[in-house]
Amino acid sequence: MRSVRSVAACGGAFAAAVALAACGGSGPSRSTTPSTSTPPPQSSTSNTVASKPVVRRVAKPPPPSYPRLVTAALRTGSTSFAPVVTWKGRRAVWLSRSSSGIALLSFDQSLVQLRLHSGTVDAGAAGWRFGPSIAGFERRMLVAAFNGGFRLSVGVGGFMSYGREGAPLHGGLGSVVTYADGTTDIGAWRQEVPAPGRPVVSVRQNLSLLVDHGRVASTVGCRSCWGATLGGVDDPARSALGITADGRLIWGGGEHLTVDALAGALAGAGVVRAVELDINPEWVAGYLYGHRGGVGPPAPIPVVPGQNGIPGQFLAAWSRDFFALQAR
Repeated sequence: MRSVRSVAACGGAFAAAVALAACGGSGPSRSTTPSTSTPPPQSSTSNTVASKPVVRRVAKPPPPSYPRLVTAALRTGSTSFAPVVTWKGRRAVWLSRSSSGIALLSFDQSLVQLRLHSGTVDAGAAGWRFGPSIAGFERRMLVAAFNGGFRLSVGVGGFMSYGREGAPLHGGLGSVVTYADGTTDIGAWRQEVPAPGRPVVSVRQNLSLLVDHGRVASTVGCRSCWGATLGGVDDPARSALGITADGRLIWGGGEHLTVDALAGALAGAGVVRAVELDINPEWVAGYLYGHRGGVGPPAPIPVVPGQNGIPGQFLAAWSRDFFALQAR
């Protein structure tokens, strides 16, 4: 913001002095020869001197040292993608909600990075780089968090973090792969991921790919292919994580979703590859986090309308694995 203050000039005294000289006030005779004398210097007490405008520059305040939640994150009802988190003055996360109850979070990986957390049961509390709760420095940079995959005991997915396996990795399974540079990709293990020569720090596998090459899986109509639902319903709570052609991560979830509805929503948002994550109300939840001006613990904001929620909202120890996103 700039503030400009100018001092206006008043030329009365100067005009009077010029008029006096023109009337020949210095003697009784009038000269017809133009005078070559210059006007006398103005008095130092005159207020007729015009000053140049004074420009005051007010420096912009620096952006906050924590991710900032935008007010759109608190809105309810359906909306197209709107920015909900900024970091370093740039938009980092967008949120969309459909009239059918599907929530989508879109993440700019140049500003945020994904971290795979273990749970107290899956894959066990001890010895992991990122454990059953979001704590310490992670909280200061916390942007969002959401559920992981099926229970590892089901045997349809693997878990690896920083060289340690919580469950074996299997070729061909849909895999969320995070590299040492903090970027994440999604694809079929040993077919589309990992990229050659890139060190891998974590992998979470769950079933086969839900979306591949931008197309939904041919088996979306198979109820048993995508996990057992509580009560045998077709549309329990479901979630998935996908990636777009330009590298954005998109998480999707809802309380009442068929497989094809979830896959279709992701493909419609530009996702080219996606993995279904956990299902059923007790285990599907996504949160954004407000930082209260940098004071105190972050405040969780539910993403999915009417979601059952996770006890402790990933800020307290949770039994299942999950993902957290931190500002870079």
